[in-house]
Amino acid sequence: MLKALVLLFLTWVCFLFYAGIALFTSGFLLTRLELTNHSNCQELPGKGPLVGGGRGEPGACWTAPRFSRAVVVLIDALRFDFVQPWPGGLPAPQPFLGRLGSIHRLLEAQPQHARLYRFLADPPTTTMQRLKALTTGSLPTFIDAGSNFASYAIEEDNLIAQLNNTGKRVVFMGDDTWEGLFPGAFSQAFFFPSFNVKDLHTVDNGILEHLYPTMDRDDWDLLIAHFLGVDHCGHKHGPHHPEMVKKLNQMDQMLQTLVERLDNDTLLVVAGDHGMTETGDHGGDSKPEVTAALFLYSPLPLFPKAPLEDPEVVPQVNLVPTLALLLGLPIPFGNIGEVMMDLFSGEGDAQPLATSLAQAFAYHLNAQQVSRFLHAYSLAAQDLPLEELQRLQNLFSSASSDYKRLLDQLKTDEVREADIQALISQLRLFLRGARTACTETWARFRPARMIGGTVLLTSTCLLCLVTSGLTSSPDFPFHSLLLRSVAWGLAGTTLLAGGLMAIGTKLELALLCAGGSASSLLAFLWALKSRGRPTMTAFLPGPLPILVLLFLRSAALFSDSFILAEAQVAPFLLRSLSLFLVARLQWEGRLLVGGPPTPCLSSPTASSTRREGPQALGLLMGLLLCVRLSSLFHRCPEETPMCQSSPWLAPLASVTGGQVKNLWYGACLGALGVLVLSVRFWLRRCGNLNSPAPPVLFVRWGLPLMALGTAAHWALSSGSAEAPPRLQALVSGAVAGLPRAVLGLAAVGLGLLLWQPVTVLVKTGANSPSPIVVPFVGPPASQADLDYVVPQIYRRMQAALRGKLAGDGGQTPLALAAYGLGSVYSAAVVTVLALLAFPLLLLHTERISLAFLILFLQSFLLLQLLATAVGTPARSPGPFSVPWLAISAWALTATQTFYSTGHQPVFPAIHWNAAFVGFPEGHGSSPVLPALLVGANTFASHLLFSVGCPLLLLWPFVCEGQCSMKKKSLASGAEVEVEKEEEPLMEMRLRDAPHHFNTALLQLGLKYLFILGVQVLACVLAASILRRHLMVWKVFAPKFIFEAVGFGVSSLALLLGLALVMWVDRAVGSWFKQLILSQER
Repeated sequence: MLKALVLLFLTWVCFLFYAGIALFTSGFLLTRLELTNHSNCQELPGKGPLVGGGRGEPGACWTAPRFSRAVVVLIDALRFDFVQPWPGGLPAPQPFLGRLGSIHRLLEAQPQHARLYRFLADPPTTTMQRLKALTTGSLPTFIDAGSNFASYAIEEDNLIAQLNNTGKRVVFMGDDTWEGLFPGAFSQAFFFPSFNVKDLHTVDNGILEHLYPTMDRDDWDLLIAHFLGVDHCGHKHGPHHPEMVKKLNQMDQMLQTLVERLDNDTLLVVAGDHGMTETGDHGGDSKPEVTAALFLYSPLPLFPKAPLEDPEVVPQVNLVPTLALLLGLPIPFGNIGEVMMDLFSGEGDAQPLATSLAQAFAYHLNAQQVSRFLHAYSLAAQDLPLEELQRLQNLFSSASSDYKRLLDQLKTDEVREADIQALISQLRLFLRGARTACTETWARFRPARMIGGTVLLTSTCLLCLVTSGLTSSPDFPFHSLLLRSVAWGLAGTTLLAGGLMAIGTKLELALLCAGGSASSLLAFLWALKSRGRPTMTAFLPGPLPILVLLFLRSAALFSDSFILAEAQVAPFLLRSLSLFLVARLQWEGRLLVGGPPTPCLSSPTASSTRREGPQALGLLMGLLLCVRLSSLFHRCPEETPMCQSSPWLAPLASVTGGQVKNLWYGACLGALGVLVLSVRFWLRRCGNLNSPAPPVLFVRWGLPLMALGTAAHWALSSGSAEAPPRLQALVSGAVAGLPRAVLGLAAVGLGLLLWQPVTVLVKTGANSPSPIVVPFVGPPASQADLDYVVPQIYRRMQAALRGKLAGDGGQTPLALAAYGLGSVYSAAVVTVLALLAFPLLLLHTERISLAFLILFLQSFLLLQLLATAVGTPARSPGPFSVPWLAISAWALTATQTFYSTGHQPVFPAIHWNAAFVGFPEGHGSSPVLPALLVGANTFASHLLFSVGCPLLLLWPFVCEGQCSMKKKSLASGAEVEVEKEEEPLMEMRLRDAPHHFNTALLQLGLKYLFILGVQVLACVLAASILRRHLMVWKVFAPKFIFEAVGFGVSSLALLLGLALVMWVDRAVGSWFKQLILSQER
């Protein structure tokens, strides 16, 4: 099997995974572009005069304010039937129905002062997204692609910002979510923790303590009180529990007292941000979840007509333009809501024409604002349908013409009520059409795409599992199957594109890729089926403990508690797997059974029976210690307030006390030094640090320079604030330049390694009577000739060198010696990992270097332990295969490393400061480079472990060569002559059977992709099934995003790691060709 075919096949498999992830994402994650434009009083939303407005009046902006103050009471999860009066005075069938009696009494006694609405929320019905909708008037989705990715703060135009811009004073009390959404926006605030859903009273009692005294003062213009007790009671007990009745009664008493304290110029707004299911949950789009309650009340008459028997349905976004115009504020720029017509009247029922005119003016102002937003959004994004935008624009132009005609008629008093109502209907049609277009684009799950993506991911995982078991067959037709699958994929993509164009549907890249991938995958699986039905038990991923581990890890991703505690669970699973490795040695009789000790870790099939007990136990103890130490660098999720994050994650600049800072800095320097010395020691021990090749010279001198640059950057960045003023410019330049220099050195080192990847020192004996003999004349005529002769050459080198060392070199001069050839592949991989480690270290805080050192040592111990437990066939030419147990342990270590470097799969835990390493002044307008820096910081563990994945295949062969001569000890203590064995070929054994070498690389890639793919698939299933769960947008969706992006990084890095090994193998072949030619001269 050609190496290029291996890479192409793995690339095709990765593409299948990418297509499945993209298809699922297009149906699950709700996305839109967030504009940063803001409305203001000085700029009207459109052309034309304001007829009903009050520009120039005190406190007026686009219109004259109807109220000078407002009180907004937000009762979290206030479902509509909690408020709706039960008809006929009969007892309600459920105790929670119609519990807010004070609202019922106000509706009956003062019908023109009060009004109850069905408040319709757009999914997702989570508190944060609903608060964004209630303040911006738009449809927030899970991913709002705005300019500030580092926090949850609302950058889009909103009511709170408009109040601040016009000099209004906003007082808030309640849910501390508002603190993150509107930092520094309140003149006075009383925040209370909101995460503990078992606490029903702390937030509500805290609000009640401050609510009434604040009402009696006049130092506020908008008062917001966000109660959480009803929501927490639903989560803890459900709506049917007696505690819900108590909580609703408390809210009813609060509202009754509040109404008694209202002034005539104050509007009372009581609203629920969402509802709840019969189990008390929310987050989805079921009717109980999206139907909340809205109640409006004013001490003065507010509505021109009596309410309808059945309360009107009002979308939540409609509250934003209504409140803005009632308070004399500009409507937020991104609002797509519609003003609530009943709240805009002239002089009551006595003047119906004046009421209609006031409503028409409010509607036209609202329509101008929405039209302006649609125009600005269509210029910045292309996700809204062009045909629909054109239709809406035509509708607005027609309504604007009618509005101008109405203004002309006003001058001659020829206005008719019917004309005004026709204009209002036209404007309402435009506003509702605009909202529908945005809703269909931004706030709708697409179950068909979610199912399609899930099926594609599942099929690809099955493909990896089955194919990894079939690759060992030398006659397996990968070439023809791959070509056939690609051809079917292209055909499927073409047919799908033609079908979509025929029905007038916009072509989407995710959909086309998914269609092509499905066609390609079906063709491949059908071809496999036609070859027979292999026994599936032969392809199960490893022994029973590995199956149990995969199942438990996948099933646990359906629990938000497990995801939050995964930083503790991953090390536990890794320790358990390590103990299983050692226990299996005991089960096989290789741990505690007595026997002659040996100085190296070799295969259990070696000629001398050997017991690896002491080494295995020592490796296990070291590994467990490293896992324990690495857990010291942990970050707690924000959902676990009792947990304390490690103080060692903070940068050295935050450390107070010069002596303590110096001690920490010294420890960090020690970690850098040990990393450099460890890499050089290992390469020297394997013989790969003797060559004068450029990569070897770079390892000798370049790595210390990179460590020196890293240390200097840490010193300057941690003490830049203490630098003298005359040195500030120099220090700032060095802080920016040193990381770039380290990155440049790493790039130079990688370039040199790719240029000359064979890090081997060759020594030739003078006048040697023992030339290298090959079974052909001249250079190799074919790849088969070269594959045959390479191991023979290596054996001849070893035999000559062994004779020289044995003392008969005088009779047998050394013909040729190549130092480091037995570890040439692993040396290249280790060198690349070292070159990548230093730039990644710079992107983290200084003390993470200690975690990196611990994790590098842990990886070495794990590789040694796996080599001990798994071993390698020392005599057989193949096939070679990395067991599932080793790959599972490696993937689990990557996950543990992610958490042990201070990361969490949530957006607030992302290390955004990494974007400014080397660029303290920013990056201008391009987000590409900062995204790469932040991504490299976040997914450093995925990158390193995937590039290093080939070590799982190579390391046992390296361990094979740690000894070549063994001695037996007699009971008397005397030593006898050595037991001579065939010199180990180490990594050259892989070239004994090139087909098996390529097959092993393919199997390794497929197995690793399967492990990663199963994790992504589990997250996909959890997000799909639990999309109505309370924590879907807080826990499950971020976990899916991190796993999906991590899979992309890991798969690309895996391909690069395998390509590096193949590149080295190609260079080794070229090196041997030159060697043969030079020996024949």
